[in-house]
Amino acid sequence: MFDALGEKLQKTFRNLRGRGKLSESNISQAMREIRLALLEADVNFRVARDFVATTQAKCIGQEVLNSITPGQQVVKIVHDELIALMSGEGKDQALNLPGGMATVLMVGLHGSGKTTTTGKLAKRLIAEGRKPMLVACDVYRPAAIDQLETLGQEVGAPVYSDRATQDVVAIAAAARKVALQQECNVLLVDTAGRLHIDDELIDELVRLRDKLKPHEILLVADAATGQEAVSIAERFDKALGVTGVVLTRLDGDARGGAALSMRAVTGKPIKLVGVGEKLDALDVFHPDRLVSRLLGMGDVVSLVEKAQAVVDEKQAMDLEQKLLTQQLDLEDFLNQLRQLRRMGSLEQIMGMLPGMGNVKGMAVDESELTRIEAIILSMTPQERKQPNILNPSRRRRVAAGSGTNVVQVNQLINRFNQMKKMMKKMGKLQKQMARMGGRMPGGMPKGMRFR
Repeated sequence: MFDALGEKLQKTFRNLRGRGKLSESNISQAMREIRLALLEADVNFRVARDFVATTQAKCIGQEVLNSITPGQQVVKIVHDELIALMSGEGKDQALNLPGGMATVLMVGLHGSGKTTTTGKLAKRLIAEGRKPMLVACDVYRPAAIDQLETLGQEVGAPVYSDRATQDVVAIAAAARKVALQQECNVLLVDTAGRLHIDDELIDELVRLRDKLKPHEILLVADAATGQEAVSIAERFDKALGVTGVVLTRLDGDARGGAALSMRAVTGKPIKLVGVGEKLDALDVFHPDRLVSRLLGMGDVVSLVEKAQAVVDEKQAMDLEQKLLTQQLDLEDFLNQLRQLRRMGSLEQIMGMLPGMGNVKGMAVDESELTRIEAIILSMTPQERKQPNILNPSRRRRVAAGSGTNVVQVNQLINRFNQMKKMMKKMGKLQKQMARMGGRMPGGMPKGMRFR
């Protein structure tokens, strides 16, 4: 995510941190590099110009120039200004979904991911305890209704559709009545898109807005289109009064122009972002976390939240007990592997770790996890519980059953045994420290004792 921009900004900051003292010319040179990086990332020209002017004015103050760590001070100012650029005052960042029946109108052009995002939002709302109903008001695109119905089945949300009419206002009005009868409390209305904004599209959306009086009008835009997404947002907002933006495919956007320019140009907040193809890959937009990742500081908060969402508490307690008693087996190893994969791709997880977001040459091989899972699943329950019974004959059978070779099976078992040995040493050390009241083995050197 924003790899190209992040790499350039971090290079500029490394040069600044390498200087003991900073002059105004050093800062001016750094600001020129930042401005060029922003423009190359397809950030709006006026946004880049104003951002650099504001940031430079704060960086050349005596407080920064005379600081012991001036380079670090500049990084902090850029960090804070980037957050301010994307969040504004931040008061309207959350979705406005009051109690009772809340209505969300999903709008956007063809190919932006509008229908899929509607399904993702339904899944997210269900996880938050809401009961959404999806409404199929895209009556022109072939299979649009079928797609929404399939998404509804996958996320467990009811879908209202009427193939007998193309009167979307009548469909939406009927859907609201049915939603009230079924005690749904959020109406997610998927509307038609076009290849470009035209009067016919806008007229239909205006009639829907006036009839439903939605609490949210969310524009779904493709982050990869950069300034085009910002331009689309401006035109939709002028016609409809958009309340927020959902940026899709943000995980595949190497530049970041749309995310960095959207708030400053349109005045509208980015409320949600699509970060993958799976139905749970829709996140609340946190400008501070995105900026931290952009500047190579990681995003530990999001990583912890993802872990909390997928980790089973009982399994975690059982695993802790097994770790303490060195009873971990390949069944436990498989469960941990599956929980890790539910957190997202390895590349996303690594990007959340401080300093790992832009490490060059770091191979992230998702197929290795698939191969490990296949090998373990090809074992019998007894073999998973007691890997030591895996003799050469059994290993050949496991390799054939998993589509791998004996060498790969041996590598997995050797790694697992090495991990168990390390756990055993840690367990012994822990017991030794417990007997000594928490002190390290050997006690403290003479002259280092507390009096």
